[in-house]
Amino acid sequence: MTQVDTAKLKASNRRVGRRLGGTAAIFIVLSVLGLFMLLPIYLTVVMSVKPVEELFVFPPKMYVIRPTLDNFRDMFESVRQSRVPFSRYVFNSVAVTVSVTVLQCVFSSMAAFVLAKCRFPGSRLINHVIVIALLYQSNVIYIMQYMVMSKLHLIDNPLALILPSIASPMGLFLMRQSISQMPDSVIESAKVDGAGLFRICWQIVIPNQKPALMTLIIFAFQAAWNIQAGSLVFQEQYKTLPTVVAQAASSGMARAGVAMAAAVFMLIPPMIVFVLAQRYVIETMAHSGIKE
Repeated sequence: MTQVDTAKLKASNRRVGRRLGGTAAIFIVLSVLGLFMLLPIYLTVVMSVKPVEELFVFPPKMYVIRPTLDNFRDMFESVRQSRVPFSRYVFNSVAVTVSVTVLQCVFSSMAAFVLAKCRFPGSRLINHVIVIALLYQSNVIYIMQYMVMSKLHLIDNPLALILPSIASPMGLFLMRQSISQMPDSVIESAKVDGAGLFRICWQIVIPNQKPALMTLIIFAFQAAWNIQAGSLVFQEQYKTLPTVVAQAASSGMARAGVAMAAAVFMLIPPMIVFVLAQRYVIETMAHSGIKE
């Protein structure tokens, strides 16, 4: 083997070593981050099956010695003894979550299509306002939302939980960025064939935005499922499951197991939606695409 071939082989081995080292480093970092993300879920499940006497053990243990399902039984027993049945809280959460998810996807998709593919005075300003709105959480405008809901006489009304959540800057920004990638030639061809903007939006553009739409569904469902009644709804029959969990958690350490049992119960629907939507996101990204 010549000296040149030896030098090329050594250089190739160094590149392979660097790639393997980089891959190993990325794997380690992602594994550590994954463990940190799974730790709260693990602790929630452990706390939900801990008996009351183990909750007061010091120092706290990261595992359960004698697992029990008494916390889940006490959770259903406590809500069964209340004036409002547990099924009512579930219905309220499901109704609010489905309404917010569907309406947010509809309005975000239509508004994103107009902002991405229609030219009108003030469109650039509106796009800048949407980007700036991403910097603020809902807590910043909470007082203003309460004032608006009060003027509309929607306090103690389920609509007070639904209407403010329909407008989502993150969902609008996500859909606008995705629709912006669609070639203008497709839309111009549809206009030549006589299609209107509404038909172009729902029959041509939106069916090709499945990855962004499924991602929006995941975010919208998760946010809507965790909506609390707060200071907008006071009647017990209109409260949602997160409100009941917060009330149980505020009852003291002795009720921490019941609160964690309710939290585990609330983890199930978002996980199911995430698994189902993620599958469609991956399949669509792998098999779809639009080119000029």
